[in-house]
Amino acid sequence: MRVQESYPVDVDAIRADFPILQRKVGGDISTPGEHDDDDTPLVYLDNAATSHTPEQVVDAIVDYYHGYNSNVHRGIHHLSQEASVAYENAHDRVAEFIGASGGREEVVFTKNTTESMNLVAYAWGLDELGPGDSVVMTEMEHHASLVTWQQIAKKTGAEVRYIRVDDDGRLDMEHAKELIDDSTKMVSVVHVSNTLGTVNPVSELAEMAHEVGAYAFVDGAQSVPTRPVDVEAIDADFFAFSGHKMCGPTGIGALYGKRDILDEMQPYLYGGEMIRSVTYEDSTWEDLPWKFEAGTPPIAQGVGFAAAVDYLDDIGMENVQAHEELLAEYAYDRLSEFDDIEIYGPPGDDRGGLVAFNLDSVHAHDLSSILNEQGVAIRAGDHCTQPLHDKLGVAASTRASFYIYNTRAEIDALVDGIDAARELFA
Repeated sequence: MRVQESYPVDVDAIRADFPILQRKVGGDISTPGEHDDDDTPLVYLDNAATSHTPEQVVDAIVDYYHGYNSNVHRGIHHLSQEASVAYENAHDRVAEFIGASGGREEVVFTKNTTESMNLVAYAWGLDELGPGDSVVMTEMEHHASLVTWQQIAKKTGAEVRYIRVDDDGRLDMEHAKELIDDSTKMVSVVHVSNTLGTVNPVSELAEMAHEVGAYAFVDGAQSVPTRPVDVEAIDADFFAFSGHKMCGPTGIGALYGKRDILDEMQPYLYGGEMIRSVTYEDSTWEDLPWKFEAGTPPIAQGVGFAAAVDYLDDIGMENVQAHEELLAEYAYDRLSEFDDIEIYGPPGDDRGGLVAFNLDSVHAHDLSSILNEQGVAIRAGDHCTQPLHDKLGVAASTRASFYIYNTRAEIDALVDGIDAARELFA
């Protein structure tokens, strides 16, 4: 298969927004930030772990700290009011980005996707699950989902079931129909697999969940950064994602929840900010979303999160998706040229923007180390999908993942690095 010759986005202009992409690597790492000894151009292909942050987002965070740094909802002075408005507007902006018509009341800011998972598992799962109930997941779940529901099931006596992944890296939907039954209370599924690149039919799975009276929770950590997402079109009851994978700062993520469900749930963190009134005998909770945001929230991160959404919207999420798919197909085709490389997941023209693979007779960590010497940053390991790797029969894999600033030339550099490793281990 051939990919188009031009890019859907202006890659050169986008790369200019990310100063880190101009740096070189390879020097002494004992003094982070000092690059005098660095001599190798960086090729960053670890975007499924975290993306980089453009100057526009950094500037928004700096503007907050330099201009109106203050705690929110705590003071009537001018800075506190400015910070409160910016933080509240950030919720609205993120809600708009994912198609949540309920605005800020349906978007809770958390640290990351993992905390969003835990919030629902503890605030809803501990109260609603019990013996005889089931939680249905997939064999390709990230540990953030798999471990969380696994441990909640142990506490409540509920059963965890896993939808099979077939030999092509796709879900066995007939098996899903068998598992999702009247005992099912939650169907928690990953939207785009961070190992296989599989784009799962989450709308269909949500419909199957609702037919038996269950809720649908979608892990959107790899989908919201890379494609248009409409949580209401999907009909997800909960949807979680992280800012740092979509040009935003670390330390912030979002949990979308349908308002009527969030209204019924009790908080799982207590303290300041989330209370309406307190006596020595009892307490009542603030309105949504604040009742789930205990303590001083991630204000600067929220401002940066909204700026990241603005940045991606300016590019256009349809363009982001087209660029990712182009690079994924090109990488799949290049790696498929070699008989000693095994690629995991669906074909190159039917996956998200990542490729996980192994090179015969070279451990993924060894390959990663050799690539690092050539400035190519990839991820090696089980990618927080250890049970899936067990199913694949491998201890680890090498993963290259792409974003809006990556190019075909960088994928060629990856292939050249693999050639070097092949020669070294010949």
